[in-house]
Amino acid sequence: MSMNTPLIDPFARAITYLRVSVTDRCDFRCVYCMSENMQFLPKKELLTLEELDRMCSTFVDLGVKKLRITGGEPLVRRDIMTFFQSMSRHLDSGALKELTLTTNGSQLARFAEPLYAAGVRRVNVSLDTLNEEKFARVTRWGRLAQVLKGIDAALAAGLKVKINAVALKDFNEDELITMTEWCASRDIALTWIEVMPMGDLGNEDRVGQYWSLKDLRRQLAERYTLTELSERTGGPARYVRLEETGQKIGFITPLTHNFCESCNRVRLTCTGELYLCLGQEDMADLRAALRNNPKDNAPLKHAIHDAIGLKPKGHDFDYSRQKADGQVTRHMSHTGG
Repeated sequence: MSMNTPLIDPFARAITYLRVSVTDRCDFRCVYCMSENMQFLPKKELLTLEELDRMCSTFVDLGVKKLRITGGEPLVRRDIMTFFQSMSRHLDSGALKELTLTTNGSQLARFAEPLYAAGVRRVNVSLDTLNEEKFARVTRWGRLAQVLKGIDAALAAGLKVKINAVALKDFNEDELITMTEWCASRDIALTWIEVMPMGDLGNEDRVGQYWSLKDLRRQLAERYTLTELSERTGGPARYVRLEETGQKIGFITPLTHNFCESCNRVRLTCTGELYLCLGQEDMADLRAALRNNPKDNAPLKHAIHDAIGLKPKGHDFDYSRQKADGQVTRHMSHTGG
């Protein structure tokens, strides 16, 4: 097999989507993502921006067409714009179809215009509530006004914005219509995500937080006419259109609907660990292959192919027995969204 052979997993799924965490640090402490007193990685363990460039470029050589930058919060990484600017060469060549990021929005007012100049055309913003007090509670450290200012700056810069909202029982159920109408008024797409059993359950009650998107969707259908859409954006969301507003609403449902059959993505951490499934602990450490062969990408390509050959069929998330079966111990911020 040529080392430039495209990445195909054991279940004949082409791997064309790479999510890359560029830092484990964040300026928020969202309750479903981090513990309040996180122990962050020492700097020497993190891939440098140059190493991240080489790693991502190697994946592009192997057929990855979509690159999503995540964290932690990616825009708190020092000099991160040099990475975006460098990766834009793959957009210019046509090898990469999309360069995008997921952000908490706190730094968008500073970076929206430079991101657009680097070829980014849309961003996902994690936002679970429009209520200032509840926002401070769920993010622990967050400032809602700063995030809303960042979203406005992104729209002004020409970026398409999609809001990712985690559905949390007894937290944002009462904002379903408010958030829907707020997004519609700004031509912003909205995707709801079921809370996933990740992190230390001694501190976070995942079962207690869980709000099924079946129930959320039923509530939407009581107010709007929902039309199923067949489109996909390279991720796990399924979409409907609200006929009364014309807007698109997405649902990511790892618990009530297993979307693994079409999985085309893997996740790279800021330390060079490649997680083949968000809901499994299996991973491959690519950092050694990268650092031990600074002038030769062949060992890295070989390590990537070997890792993809271990990609599982799917995850095991399950709340049906009133406990978080399939629980993985790492926090969401470690894997990179």
